[in-house]
Amino acid sequence: MTAASICTIGDEILIGQIVDTNSSAIARSLGSIGIKINHMVSIGDQHDEIVSTLRNELENNDIVIVTGGLGPTRDDITKQALADLTGSTGYRMDAAQLAIIHEILASRGLDMMEVNRLQASVPDTCEVIPNKKGTAPIMVFRIGTSGKTLYSMPGVPFETLGALPDVLEDIRRHHPALQDIRHRNIMTFGIAESALAEKIASWEDALPEDMHLAYLPNPLTGVKLRLSIYGGNAQDDDRRMQEQISRLKDILGDTIYAEQEDRLEHVIGEILKATGKTLSAAESCTGGEISHLLTTVPGSSAYYLGSVTSYAVPVKEKVLGVPPETIEKYGVVSSEVAAAMAEGVRKITGSDFSVSTTGLAGPGGGDGTNPEGTVWVAVSSALGTQTKKFLFHNDRKRNIERFAASALFFLLEVIRRETAV
Repeated sequence: MTAASICTIGDEILIGQIVDTNSSAIARSLGSIGIKINHMVSIGDQHDEIVSTLRNELENNDIVIVTGGLGPTRDDITKQALADLTGSTGYRMDAAQLAIIHEILASRGLDMMEVNRLQASVPDTCEVIPNKKGTAPIMVFRIGTSGKTLYSMPGVPFETLGALPDVLEDIRRHHPALQDIRHRNIMTFGIAESALAEKIASWEDALPEDMHLAYLPNPLTGVKLRLSIYGGNAQDDDRRMQEQISRLKDILGDTIYAEQEDRLEHVIGEILKATGKTLSAAESCTGGEISHLLTTVPGSSAYYLGSVTSYAVPVKEKVLGVPPETIEKYGVVSSEVAAAMAEGVRKITGSDFSVSTTGLAGPGGGDGTNPEGTVWVAVSSALGTQTKKFLFHNDRKRNIERFAASALFFLLEVIRRETAV
């Protein structure tokens, strides 16, 4: 199987000054055409370190893609390092890239300076894929007769993404025998990674040798299970993976909420659109997080009517109609108040379903009955109101995220039961 390494160059990445988004975008693109990623490496702005690291990556991979270090400033030394690595004896001016540089500078009302012109100067050991989005060309180095290739791309994400299709086309042209990589994602929620692993241990142990399983936890989406097969037959692999997923569903049941990479808010939206139902929210401790997640879905206006962020007690009472005596008797963080909030917002908006949260995100604020990290969630519909309590032990931000995600999963469970979808 064709293997690749992705390398980023720049001290700014190593010191955490910028976040490397290029590597993930490149990895996804390479995986889509059947290339296995063996390594991701970050290298500082040191000539000898760049040369030695890239030489090692070329020894162990068929393709090496490098981003960064190609700007017009003196600290950008990647080009010289690549020239030395590949035995260049000189530089040449690439006419196509020089013309693009002229166009970009002219469009900005800038004059061509020597540092700009020099960006089109490339080692004589490379081919060039013109960078249509920026001034630094994509340099392609064919390494001897080994069939290995090194691609040097600019570090600006906008330019990297713009150049990826051309790089992928070049890879396909020089690696016609690429094998398929098949992935299937199964989304689960409401079960910890360790408990999930224990529950499906026998199923996992029985997987075919060429089928690989990965656990990918996320507090907002649950634990994603990814099944992968490298180098098989696409149609046959899809069938075999579906058979395994069917067995997994028998074990996990409703813990699985999607058989593809998805998010809770999107799955909820699909069901509501399909059934013509509507939704509203009343939030206290989540402070609008649920509403935010729901409205990130394109087309959510078709089913999501709105929300009330009733953070203060008077808003719960005066807007949502929560009886003061309910709060007095049971406390703000209670099943009864959560239920009254959900019923109140459903009445105000006229929605078919509503979801509410009331809790203690922390730090501090414990009420003597509920520790911080406690949240009560309610889901209301014409068939009644149901409540559920959750307890988490994270910082404030993570608690709020988990409150919102848990509320959405509880909402999804109720919607599925009542719509039979």
